[in-house]
Amino acid sequence: MAELLFGETGTVGTAGVYLADNRLNLDVFPNSCSHFSALYKTRREEVRQIEFLRLNCNEEQIGTSLAIIPELRRLKSLVLKGGHLKDEYGVCQRGLVATLPWEFSHLQHLTHLDLSFNSFTSLPECVTELKELTMLQLCHNQLAALPESIGKLVKLTSFLLMKNQLRELPGSIGELAALQTADISENELERLPNEIGNLHSCLRLDLSGNKLTTVPASLANLTSLRELHLHSNQLVTVPASLARLPDLSRLDLQNNSLRFVPPEIQNFPFVHLKGNPIGVPDSPERQDRAKPKQIPVRCLASDADSFTVTAEGCNIVLPCGIEIHFPPEAVSLAVITCRVTTPDPQQVKLRHHDFLLSRILELLPHGVQFEKEVLIRMPYIPPQSDCQREVVMRTFSESWSDVDTKVFKSRHVACCSVLHFSWFLVISRLKENKCTVPLEGTRLFSSVDPNIKVTFPPGAVNESRSVKMQVLPVAVDELRELLNDQDSVASPLLCLSQNATDNFLKPVKIQLPLPSGVTGLNMDRSKLHLLLGDPEVQDWMDITNQVVLEFTHLYALFEVNHFSWYWLWYTTKTYIGGIAKKVYERLRRWQVNFLALQRKKDPEQIFLQCVPKHKVESVCKKLEPRYCGPEPSEIVEMFEGEQFFAGFEKGIEIDSDRPDCVDGRIGFTFYSHLKNSKEVYVSTVADRKTKAVKGQVSFYRGSLPDNIPEEAAKKRKGPDSMWLATLPIKLPKQKSRLAESRMESSYPPLNLGDEETGYLTEANLLSIARRIGVEWKNIGINLGLSYSQLERIEYSNRGDLDKQILEMLFTWAQCNMSVPGCINQLIQAMKECDREDIAEEVHCIIELGRKKYHDSIRRVGLSQESSNEDSAIAME
Repeated sequence: MAELLFGETGTVGTAGVYLADNRLNLDVFPNSCSHFSALYKTRREEVRQIEFLRLNCNEEQIGTSLAIIPELRRLKSLVLKGGHLKDEYGVCQRGLVATLPWEFSHLQHLTHLDLSFNSFTSLPECVTELKELTMLQLCHNQLAALPESIGKLVKLTSFLLMKNQLRELPGSIGELAALQTADISENELERLPNEIGNLHSCLRLDLSGNKLTTVPASLANLTSLRELHLHSNQLVTVPASLARLPDLSRLDLQNNSLRFVPPEIQNFPFVHLKGNPIGVPDSPERQDRAKPKQIPVRCLASDADSFTVTAEGCNIVLPCGIEIHFPPEAVSLAVITCRVTTPDPQQVKLRHHDFLLSRILELLPHGVQFEKEVLIRMPYIPPQSDCQREVVMRTFSESWSDVDTKVFKSRHVACCSVLHFSWFLVISRLKENKCTVPLEGTRLFSSVDPNIKVTFPPGAVNESRSVKMQVLPVAVDELRELLNDQDSVASPLLCLSQNATDNFLKPVKIQLPLPSGVTGLNMDRSKLHLLLGDPEVQDWMDITNQVVLEFTHLYALFEVNHFSWYWLWYTTKTYIGGIAKKVYERLRRWQVNFLALQRKKDPEQIFLQCVPKHKVESVCKKLEPRYCGPEPSEIVEMFEGEQFFAGFEKGIEIDSDRPDCVDGRIGFTFYSHLKNSKEVYVSTVADRKTKAVKGQVSFYRGSLPDNIPEEAAKKRKGPDSMWLATLPIKLPKQKSRLAESRMESSYPPLNLGDEETGYLTEANLLSIARRIGVEWKNIGINLGLSYSQLERIEYSNRGDLDKQILEMLFTWAQCNMSVPGCINQLIQAMKECDREDIAEEVHCIIELGRKKYHDSIRRVGLSQESSNEDSAIAME
């Protein structure tokens, strides 16, 4: 038996992962894909001999492994499963595999393939080329259909498709002549093909949990069938021919809509019919009662901000995707006003570690009470990391509070039910565990870390009160990186709160796990510190000497009579409170906002900026005089030094002449301690003569920078193409510019400056005029025009901003055609009006003209350089 051992880094080491005989089971080990890649590099020939392989598809390195697997031509069994990670509700998370490379078809010895708990929406064609396949498992995927080529798998004996989204089966499924077990339960099947009756070898067929109203009579041809599961469908009839199946020992028809079952079937003892309305007449009155009244659906236009609700109810769909469902008789008659606004930092106060995921929905009037609960569905931007976090809706009633929320993660929609209207938004917060403390006492455990618990003794309260717990885990490597100290470790940070202000009548016992690497046996109590922080976390206080600390091998226990933040540290540092405060602030450093602002004086100039969360208000206040908005995006998580890009979409594009624009993208690198901003000039694509151009700027992660340390790279969350934020931009409608031919005929030719030092023509001035906006008067003043001249120009061309700008510019030009240095005057005037962009454009035009002039005289031999060269040649 060959044996290979691995260490933690994935290189050949001394313990951990075993390659035994022809089997390699890595899915039970962390970083299994990294181990597999390292093993393939170091023992390639031995790995190529394995016949059984298992890998974890919840790891991002699975893509590298998929490229290696086709080289293992002797493989007989391959298990590529997800489901190794669970979300906060305990549901298994899907793996990252959504397709397979065509080279998988080379695995012609493969007989067993398990792709369960992944993200397949269609079956890769390479799978149907595996002619030796006898068992295929595709449970818990997102398959919407099967290819016709599925019939090629003629040796298939077991086919498992439970928990997918199949609406129908291809007729070629009848070509699987060797199939013995087929599980297609919990899908969306509405009908079955007649060809399913050709599965003559089938012993067990499970079609439960679908939407079947009937089944084909060809099922009676399955003479080998022993079990047929059809429960939890919508069957209204079943063929009597099923009674002729000779080996049938179980027929499950429970929870359907069967009102009549053929007697020959009903009399069999192995037929299960519970949950069917057998014998109940289907009267017209009953049919009317069974059919709910259709509630009308109304989609509001983008310019509509109100709607009327009657006693019949209605479903309202806003342009931004928000849905409001009024059930019948919820309100007799009301006019509802809705507004969707950008969150104002002064209005929405997020708690520490809360991430904002949506805009604010305001529904008026606030005081209306409904007879039935009104359902609100709000789409949200999925957070970068939902580990140990939860998505909830928050509403305002004297203060912001969270409401019971149902979340549909696949659609990124949050739902809540309310009896009156207010403000609503969606946030991501730390997981919250809560309980009601009765007089007889209770215990509260954390779902993030089950080792954390709070024990309330009998008599701790004189009346029931609600308490809440939140836990923020702090990784050891993250803490040491923040401190640059290898000796310091800390427990998870515990936040306790309650709905009362008074202390508990009896001490409440708290159990915290000892920091990583510290046990009751090796602990030096002089290094252990228990810290207390107020809810606002303004400071941390060392309370080690103020409480009685007890220790077990793994836990620290202490008693308190009021709730706050608690944090257990093990360090040699003495000034522990100040250090903890700095660490806490650094833990929040990666929460940043993106800003996209539009320049007031030049709407085609957009300002992009990425700032840490705590600097948003000050930056917005500073930029407000110069830019429209500002409108900060939702909070996103990034690590210091991470590179990302910004790109414009839907109606506007980045000016490709800018040197920092590459392929329509502008690159950034985020540093929390440095200014990270960029001014971008955008040029419209749509016709702005008739309507405003709406667009958006999207921030997204790019490829990982080469100079990022490996430790920082490991903190990266999500794939490279993950969107960080998308912000809307609306360029205001402007009056159309005059046609160029018309402008050329209105103004005579002119040259400013001279050929030797560079010059501007009337075409150059026309181009510059298009860049000037409402600040044209200030520019005119700086160019030397009198105030009365500018007033006259404005009055003569009142109502036409384009003509005002052109007349101002050409009035100055015609008066300065022969004035030396007039172009420098123009450049300086633009700079004084904060139009560095136009000043730079004029400078570039001058330099280009000067270069062309010198090139031309050099070509004809009139320059001094040319004359010197000719003299030198003559002397030779």
